[in-house]
Amino acid sequence: MPICVVTGGAGFIGSGFVRLALAERPDLRIVTIDLLTYAGNLENLAGVPDDRHTFVRADITDPQAMRRAIPGGADALVNFAAETHVDRSILGPLAFVRTNVTGTQVLLDAARERGVGRFLQVSTDEVYGALGPEEAAFTESHPLRPSSPYAASKAGADLLVLAAHHTYGQDALITRCSNNYGPFQFPEKLIPLMISNALEDKPLPVYGDGRQVRDWIHTDDHSRAILAVLDGGTPGTVYNIGARSERPNLDVVRRVLEAVGKPESLIQFVEDRPGHDRRYAIDPARIETDLGWRPQVPFEDGLARTVAWYRENEGWWRRVKDGSYREFYETWYGKR
Repeated sequence: MPICVVTGGAGFIGSGFVRLALAERPDLRIVTIDLLTYAGNLENLAGVPDDRHTFVRADITDPQAMRRAIPGGADALVNFAAETHVDRSILGPLAFVRTNVTGTQVLLDAARERGVGRFLQVSTDEVYGALGPEEAAFTESHPLRPSSPYAASKAGADLLVLAAHHTYGQDALITRCSNNYGPFQFPEKLIPLMISNALEDKPLPVYGDGRQVRDWIHTDDHSRAILAVLDGGTPGTVYNIGARSERPNLDVVRRVLEAVGKPESLIQFVEDRPGHDRRYAIDPARIETDLGWRPQVPFEDGLARTVAWYRENEGWWRRVKDGSYREFYETWYGKR
């Protein structure tokens, strides 16, 4: 039975991958490693088959813990573990350097020592920086021009992964994905924040004029792309993952309000965040051509399903909006 190690597997995107991979690969066993910080939640893994899934609570920046947690000879390691929220990176960059840069190097070293077959680093389109309104979408050959501490930390991690391949011959790859959405997403991110606030009749804070453009992909499509890269990707290669689904943030917020059945008067424009990139867009031609992957979830359908999930799982998002979340929310939005 093949073994895949998934770091950060109790977070939003990581848990989505664990659930989908176990469902679609009945011969697969997964070892999930997660520190269970504010964005990690074991509820995200409820219902996965216990006979093919093992959970280990550990810190990816701890070399000894990683050597213990990673099974020798595992077929693959997929690194989702990261500090991910741009706003939080502006408030406290050091945590992002520690987890995203140091943690990735620790994992690369441990994977080599433990004889892991393939290392896949899950990255972001934000490492490329911003695009102008008429510029072509990012390809894998675009230079790295990160704008935020978060994006810079992810770019640093990517370079370490490529260095591990070129220096040690490690079977290492990178995926860079556009904005994800779907169930179990922590409500600091745009779509779950807007859904949960709308359901509570609270103001929906929109940065600046709301015309920042993002390329949206459902987390299930992202997970299927990662499986495709694990199966057929070329070592040392970067694969962009996107759904060709660009939309201004304000349009997304309006669609959320329409789906929830709440008025646009709930929209509250707030001071833009420092260094806010205006537009991201991903060109997924390489993964489409080389590996035959295509997105399956249209944005309209995926958003409707996501809104329905948050309606049906109010207890989940109310529980995760704990004291630390409320403190962050007030710090970031309260004076804007």
